[in-house]
Amino acid sequence: MQSVALLLIGIQLVYAGKHSLQYFYTATSGLPNFPQFVSVGLVDEQPFTYYDSNIRRETPRQDWMAKSEGDDYWERQTQILTGTEQSFKNNINVVKERFNQTGGVHILQEMYGCEWDDQTGETDGFRQEGYDGEDFLSLDLKDKRWISPVQQGFPSAQKLNNYRANLEGNKHYFSTVCIEWLKKYLEYGKSSLQKTVSPQVSLLQKDPSSPVTCHATGFYPSGVTITWMKNGQEHHEDVDLGELLPNEDGTFQRTSTIRVTPDEWKKNRFSCVVEHQGKTVTEKKIRTNKETSVPIAIIVGAVTAVTAVILLVVIGVAGFMVYRKKKGFKPVKPSDDSSSQRSTNTLISSGSGSSTSS
Repeated sequence: MQSVALLLIGIQLVYAGKHSLQYFYTATSGLPNFPQFVSVGLVDEQPFTYYDSNIRRETPRQDWMAKSEGDDYWERQTQILTGTEQSFKNNINVVKERFNQTGGVHILQEMYGCEWDDQTGETDGFRQEGYDGEDFLSLDLKDKRWISPVQQGFPSAQKLNNYRANLEGNKHYFSTVCIEWLKKYLEYGKSSLQKTVSPQVSLLQKDPSSPVTCHATGFYPSGVTITWMKNGQEHHEDVDLGELLPNEDGTFQRTSTIRVTPDEWKKNRFSCVVEHQGKTVTEKKIRTNKETSVPIAIIVGAVTAVTAVILLVVIGVAGFMVYRKKKGFKPVKPSDDSSSQRSTNTLISSGSGSSTSS
């Protein structure tokens, strides 16, 4: 389970900076009691839609989304994702065959979406697929071509690169349609997406000989900087920065761990400095299991345990965490209908259009 432990032009938004719309698709094989397909949509890294192969219905994950779209929207998205689910179930079997695999646990993941800077107007799009934690396919929007770093992905890349209309369609989707829907969702959720919640910071340690973990949690938005200080100077040696992880309530958490001997910690002044939205929190005192209601071992192991923690809300994102460092990609074809907020998925096996999704 290593891979389990991504309209309304002219709206005057009152919040500034870079915004993102991302969709994460995760297909699994060989995992009992786990959905075979999961889709999660995120706006500014906040989950707002969810679908899996057990419930088989697209559902809102934010009150502002539930209030903004009616039954027709959710029915349309459910039909779209039902088709996408079948495509992914087929695709993961095709990829397994290419790798000469039969049994075992396997994960096929896709992340696509767009970014928009409301200050500069700059936009960007991305579509990536990974298999078992490794790159599989990616779309180079600048050169309008598919790329695969592994031989097993060459057939899909070659077939897709022969569909010039498909490539032009992708370019249009990511530069126009995706951005329009990102702006629309930002307007829907502006009261929630504008909020700022400061992090709670703790220094945690299992025992005196264990590494010390600086744990920042409960903050929103997601941008945070964690720095270790030693005797008033920044310290980078033997420091490991953890992944940014979502909490169930839409906030985020992140850890930074430092490895020092008990004697070194005693003889020097170490502290953890967390910066978020222009505010700084400094923590110097190590908390023990007796001082916190949350078991330290669980917090320190949050990266590997995240799927269990947020299974019902952002399971697709959790599944993508390990793979995200690599950046793979999946062949897709956008809809010709500019009112569709998702793009069309294409089968890895044939390169032909199969379903439309927002």
